[in-house]
This record gives sequence, C-alpha cells and structure tokens, in this order.
Amino acid sequence: MRRRSLLIAAPAGLLTLAGCGGDDTADKDKASSSTSPSASPSASAPPPPKLVDGPLPAITAGAKFGEKPTVAKGSGDPSKDLAVKTVVAGNGKTLAEGDFVKVNYLAQVWTTAKVFDNSYDRKTPIVIQLAQGQVMDGWRYALMGKKAGSRVLMAVPPAWAFGEQGNAQAGVKGTDTLVCVLDAEDTFNAKSSAKGSEVAQDNIDLPKVGTNTDGKAPSIEVPKGDAPTKLVANYILEGDGEEVAASDSVLVQYKGVLWADGKEFDSTYSRQQLTSFSLQQVVKGWAQGLTGKKVGSRVLIVVPPKLGYGDSPPQGSTIKKDSVLVFTVDILAKM
Repeated sequence: MRRRSLLIAAPAGLLTLAGCGGDDTADKDKASSSTSPSASPSASAPPPPKLVDGPLPAITAGAKFGEKPTVAKGSGDPSKDLAVKTVVAGNGKTLAEGDFVKVNYLAQVWTTAKVFDNSYDRKTPIVIQLAQGQVMDGWRYALMGKKAGSRVLMAVPPAWAFGEQGNAQAGVKGTDTLVCVLDAEDTFNAKSSAKGSEVAQDNIDLPKVGTNTDGKAPSIEVPKGDAPTKLVANYILEGDGEEVAASDSVLVQYKGVLWADGKEFDSTYSRQQLTSFSLQQVVKGWAQGLTGKKVGSRVLIVVPPKLGYGDSPPQGSTIKKDSVLVFTVDILAKM
C-alpha cells in the first residue's frame, strides 16, 4: 500500500457501500487521528491568512512542471503571512473550495531545507480536497483560485501548517515555517465525469447506462426479467488511466438503483458531492467490480445479494433484503 502524505488527513473511506445508510463515525475518528493536526476536522481553524508575495527561497533545480524540484534554504526570517508564488501558470480548470485536486508535492523546513515529505520519489501524485479538515490550511488557501497545470511555491507559517504542536513524525517543530512546491495536475468537483471511450452495450439482459460526460447523472435502464446471479462489472466508458488495485482508494461519481423497480436509492449526483473510499472498506461487489478497472472509466456494476447487503440492508435506506443493486460508477482518480 502506498505511503500517505504527512500533510493531509486520511480520506474518510466508507465502512459500508458509499452513502447507503452506513455510519461514518469510525471514519471521522480515523481522519481526526491524522498525523496532521491542522488538517483534523476537530481542530479549531485559524482565520484565513493574508497572502503575500514573499520572501520565498529559489527553486534551484527541477524547475519545470512535473519535475522533482530542489529548493534553496530560506534566507533570513520567513513572513508571518502565507507567502505564495505561481512559478508555472497553468491553463486548466480553476481550483475552487471543496474541489479534489491531484497534486505532486515537495515539503521542507525553511531554516534547514530538510525535505521531510515528497511525492515525486514515490512517482505517485496524491488527491487532496480543498476543504477545512481535509488538508493543511496553507495548501488550501494557496491553491484556491489557481488553475490546473500550475506549479505553486509557498512558505507556510506554523498557524496554517502543523500548528504549535509541530509534527514529531516529520521532524517539524511547532515554530517551523514550511516551504512547499505543489504541481496541480487536475481538479475534480461535483460536475466531473469519466471521459473514456464508449464500449458497446450489446447484452440486452443487462442494464443500459447513459454515456453523457456533462457531469449529470447517467440514465440506467433496467431490463425486465431475472437479474444475473453473478457479479457484473462492465465498462461503459473505458478510460486510459492506471488500473485500480484491490488496496487502492478511489474518487468517484456514482448512482445506484434497485434491479426490482429501477428506483434510485443513492447518488453522488443528487447530493452534488463526490465521494472517496478504500476498496477494502466497501461491499464485496464494489471491491471486486472496480479492481482492475482503469481510472477515467465509467463502469456498470450489478451486485447480487451475496456480494451486497444480503439480508442486512442499511437502516433507513429503501434497500430491501436480498436486493440486487445496479450501479454506474465513474472512476475519477486514485487517491
């Protein structure tokens, strides 16, 4: 399993199937025990920082977007405000509050230039949400308003980093200002859709799913007749991203209906909010159905009762015992 950034809270994965009446208390507890105190949902947030141009140390090597940067040691005293500079200006979508942003990053201490965390060496970007309690506040304020494709250099005072507690695991003291470089590769919000190539839906005995990519919920037409007794996991749109592993967490849009009557029982589109979860924390039908599928894809998943909720549906949901569940899932990113 990939190493998680020291700078963000753990994503609140869902213990049962996404949003279907499950209790997410345990996940909130996980998030609040993150290695990043300033990213804890229970932490009191400082007021928004004043953004200033500097001082900022120079990037001395790896200056291009996507390259691992080398950053000089800070000179003199850092600003008590949040110093931010757009080193490379992108031309993608604007990053907004609440967005999920795919980034590569490097973080070091102002006074020593000691790098304590970076994603470039792991060759794996991370996905963060620009929301209080989900990411370091310095990152959140520095990235909002920038465009995807941008490289941003920042100096983050303790109040908008780890706070006066510091982070012993990272070797950061409570008085340390952090210097960070972030490459914002892409951004996702409630209007995001998969963008893969259409795959023929030839089997008339399976539900037919809409192929729109406008961020609106795709249609699901459930056929009359008996539901399949085995799991179905078929591409509707096939993306060209990485394959999802059984140990991965993913960011998705999805919609779920009942085979019995075609009625919707859960949807990120209805809530206008994306969701993320670990494949190790959802029902077997989702875990098996999404494993091996490519990022950027839309997938039809038909979940038989034995791989769904069986005779124990979530309390408060419209799902009855031994229901066959039908989902369309857009895999937007690996977390």
